[in-house]
Amino acid sequence: MSAADCGASLVKAEIRRKSRSVQVGSLPIGGEAPLRIQSMTTTQTQDVAATVRQVEALVKAGCDLVRITAQTTTEAKALGVIKAELLKQDVSVPLVADIHFNPKAALDSAEHVEKVRINPGNFSDSKQFARREYSPQEYQEELLRIARNFTPLVERCKALGRAIRIGTNHGSLSDRIMNQYGDTPAGMVESALEYMRVAESSEFRQIIFSMKASNPVVMLHANRLLVDALEKHGVPYPLHLGVTEAGEGQDARLKSALGIGVLLAEGIGDTIRVSLTEDPVQEVPVASALARWAQGRWDSGKTVAPPLHPFAWERRLSVPTLYETVVIGGEEPVKVGLMRGDTPHPRQAGGRDTPCEFVLEDNENARSKFHILQAEELLDEGRRLAQRLQEIQDRRPIVLVWDARRFEREDLAFLIEAAVQVGGLLVDGIGDAVVIRSRFPAQRILTLTYDLLQAARLRSVKTEYIACPGCGRTLFDLEPVTQRIKSKTGHLKGVKIAIMGCIVNGPGEMADADFGYVGGSPGTVNLYVGKELVERGILSEQADERLISLIKAHGKWVDP
Repeated sequence: MSAADCGASLVKAEIRRKSRSVQVGSLPIGGEAPLRIQSMTTTQTQDVAATVRQVEALVKAGCDLVRITAQTTTEAKALGVIKAELLKQDVSVPLVADIHFNPKAALDSAEHVEKVRINPGNFSDSKQFARREYSPQEYQEELLRIARNFTPLVERCKALGRAIRIGTNHGSLSDRIMNQYGDTPAGMVESALEYMRVAESSEFRQIIFSMKASNPVVMLHANRLLVDALEKHGVPYPLHLGVTEAGEGQDARLKSALGIGVLLAEGIGDTIRVSLTEDPVQEVPVASALARWAQGRWDSGKTVAPPLHPFAWERRLSVPTLYETVVIGGEEPVKVGLMRGDTPHPRQAGGRDTPCEFVLEDNENARSKFHILQAEELLDEGRRLAQRLQEIQDRRPIVLVWDARRFEREDLAFLIEAAVQVGGLLVDGIGDAVVIRSRFPAQRILTLTYDLLQAARLRSVKTEYIACPGCGRTLFDLEPVTQRIKSKTGHLKGVKIAIMGCIVNGPGEMADADFGYVGGSPGTVNLYVGKELVERGILSEQADERLISLIKAHGKWVDP
């Protein structure tokens, strides 16, 4: 079965997907186990003392398992020392080796850790962005090459009782997959299924999957497509959820809550990692909040209706409608408004970058023009409404009104609900205008609404940053560099800038970015336009200004 065969059935509405239980050391993942929280160290793996300290800090913060990069056999062997030191400190957390490009490092790592993560896009392939046509025989030869490279790891993990995560990243699909499927969720799924078939041919089923992308919409579609494929295959392997290269601050938390939270609301997910360009300890409270939120829903039996288009984005068709002086619906961008009475002067509530575009009155006149959907549980009701309207071919625009007045604080619980209830419909293509009702200042609510639209890739109202969380491969200190670049470029509305610590996912994951700032070697940076390398080996102290010069050369710069 190939990923191309998927897509005929809808994702089922259920409290929680029934997945196979996979043992990672003493820790079960999937099945009846609770959601597991994980993160990844950012220290150099060979610095055993620093890595041990960071693992201990992550465990103290609430991590159930910790991933450590092993880019060479030297780092793979260091994992054994790290494991021994942790056990001396009575820290028995399962460890995961993160592998890219190096099957030998994977094989060595399996001796020391409970799980090995491989990236099917680069485990056997070196990405060249090459275009070629494969004959059926050539394609089969490629699959045999994968089997020759991957089977030794599978057999060793089987003998040692290790688990394997087959972790597809949108940004590092192999040239073979790209030529066959394109840069698509279907390609992401097929990339993973190729490796699953090799593992199963050795009677190995201690497998966990992940489908990650910096774009939450792609991440959602890929995970749903994988669930559909595994259901048809008959082995419901557990899923690791995450939005990769999410960045930092509120934007990163919203992106992560949007991708992870919507899937959890649909009952999908067994272990989660929130990727932040911050100290990895800061990831754990966000992931824990998502886990508590999801478990609360599952315990209370809450479900959501399935999306109308689970595997591809399609905006609901609506008729453009004039309201006051604003056109809502049709091909107009999703509008942002406030409810009359929620703020004394709603027109003045927004600043230059966060305007209030309309003021809604929930009266007979407005209801004759729109479907005004006002609820706390907006995602489920919005999907059901869209289904009913599709059946009767009612094309009136939908105004989403999320009632969040029960929240007394702008905390993680509030952000998660905003991302799921509002963002979850936006990524479904449902909603022509958004109003959030809350106790909080209108300026902040308008900013949040625009941030949700940007996370859903529907409007670009400020600079967007695709920034990796860092690991032992990272070639510069990501957090201060990201903050520095943001301080210099944060006024460039609509520009996307990728900040990547190394080359592993760089050119691919930032393919839809305008510019890329990527660690090339210790002390140097490579600059990209899209996925094209345009300047190599720039000294780090010169890289910021060279980036700005590149932005200017491509006509994207405006003075702050």
